[in-house]
Amino acid sequence: MTKLLFQGHGSFRIISENNTVIYVDPYAGEGYDIPADIILVTHQHGDHNQVQLVAKKDDCVIIQNYDGLIEGKYQSFTLKGIKIEAVPAYNKNHDRNQCVGYIIEVDGIKIYAAGDTSMTTEMPLLKEKNLDFALLPIDGIYNMGPEEATECAKLINAKVSIPIHMKPRKLFDEEMANRFTAPNRLIVKAGEEIDLQEVLKSRS
Repeated sequence: MTKLLFQGHGSFRIISENNTVIYVDPYAGEGYDIPADIILVTHQHGDHNQVQLVAKKDDCVIIQNYDGLIEGKYQSFTLKGIKIEAVPAYNKNHDRNQCVGYIIEVDGIKIYAAGDTSMTTEMPLLKEKNLDFALLPIDGIYNMGPEEATECAKLINAKVSIPIHMKPRKLFDEEMANRFTAPNRLIVKAGEEIDLQEVLKSRS
């Protein structure tokens, strides 16, 4: 069982079948008490980089955006059996040289953590990755809105698309989530944990 806890806003936690613990963009909600093996930060805005919130194992590895993007080249990592690939993320509020998204492969499941972004010219290439899950921001203020995110979900063509980062300073916003209308949509509320294999099985 591979579990994903949506903590709220842009923050989530993944626990693999062998209990490798990954946090992405720690900032909001609860559930930082399980010690991390890996922490991923997409950029240095304060609502994405609060790594001090997270309990950490002695050998915890923190990958920041500046580790994922070095001199214009997107980096890849393999840590504790987890494959991580940094990918472009940007818009008018987020400099492409200072922001990344991540593709995380855990237990054979590919998860796209988009970070803060709008539609990018590189997104159509993600379809070739055969992604299982895409977590997309939809706030329409700092990032693309739900309508543009819906179009991105169609381009990326992950099996399941989950809206996140819905409204500033809010963990979850149902009205915004419902405006994200991708055919592969799954709405996950803040504090809700899902079994990724079960979700994929239900969609097959």
